[in-house]
Amino acid sequence: MRICLHDFSGHPFQAELARRLADRGHEVVHTSSAEYVSGKGDLAADDESGRLTFVRLAVDRPYEKNSPRARLTWERAYAAAAIEQLRTSRFDVFISCNIPLLASHRIARWSRRHGLPWVFWHQDVYSAAMSDELRTRAPRPAAAVGARLLDRMEAYLARRASHVVAIGDAFTEVYDGWGVDPQRVSVIPNWAPLDDIRPRPRENPSSRLLFDDDQHLRLLYAGTIGRKHNPALLVELMQRLRAAGTPARLTVVSEGDAAADLAHRDPDLRVVGFQPAEALADVLGSADVLVALLEPDATRFSIPSKVLSYMAAGRPILGLMPSDNPAATDIVASGGHVGTPDVAGVEGSIAWLHALDTSSITDIGARARTVAEEKFDAERVTDRFDQILRST
Repeated sequence: MRICLHDFSGHPFQAELARRLADRGHEVVHTSSAEYVSGKGDLAADDESGRLTFVRLAVDRPYEKNSPRARLTWERAYAAAAIEQLRTSRFDVFISCNIPLLASHRIARWSRRHGLPWVFWHQDVYSAAMSDELRTRAPRPAAAVGARLLDRMEAYLARRASHVVAIGDAFTEVYDGWGVDPQRVSVIPNWAPLDDIRPRPRENPSSRLLFDDDQHLRLLYAGTIGRKHNPALLVELMQRLRAAGTPARLTVVSEGDAAADLAHRDPDLRVVGFQPAEALADVLGSADVLVALLEPDATRFSIPSKVLSYMAAGRPILGLMPSDNPAATDIVASGGHVGTPDVAGVEGSIAWLHALDTSSITDIGARARTVAEEKFDAERVTDRFDQILRST
């Protein structure tokens, strides 16, 4: 079977799935955006069979997600490039993952017209987040019309896909309202590639770039900072740690406007750009505590995949997020701490951080890795995707 696995973001576990599908004899083309900046997986074809190809799809213009007009133009161009790839490469099936909503809708309509089966790997309810943003930018009547249009577009994706793979049970409630056939829906939680992200020594090739003082408690946030995250909590965290007399440093591995702004807001907060995929384990391993953020209005349909990578890295995790999010459940099961995503939650996390010592960091980290090994079964996930793809 010839498969296009189009993960717009190019994240680690999607790249692992592409490799595993190729190992099973499929011919796989993994496609991602060349312009979208984020933490990437290993996007290099290293199999000897020649059955796996990685493609970075470029439209030769920057991805300006905060400019509605520029983004619309970009998504149209990206959709055209993706459609051209599908048209010329003659795939048997197409997996759509993380593609922006407007581009995804155009690609889906083309796929349906031309009889190309496709699987909608649904990572977030994009129309909900976009509608919230629209309400902050447009007058109420226009925002209401726009929100209904966005909802209909995403409903089309779910209804018309050959199969929908959702990352959590909460998605199925939305599908009921959209009229999606439950027989064409599978819930497959995300995971992290355990072979690629292993526990690493605190002192490793990435440590010097990320941290200076070995005596301080090292905190690290790694990943995008978008509408679902409140970066001000990172500044608040450092201020509260200083007030409590806890020597600490916080490094943010990210890029974009929010990350750039953080670099000027606190002297004990360092910001560096995204690191190569092969350095991810060292990046995470250089910290004592890994930090995750999620805003309350995103908790129903967003499960931070960075938490899964953190667990695989075998480090204690501090999550500032609603306690009902599945990632929060994983953090607590791993021995980490979850606080509400506000000042009170930050304040409530300080005692836990202050009490950490070398022994507890080691013990909690080992527990996090153990939970990851128990939960993340990439072979079983590949079995399920293989079955879905063969039945489309």
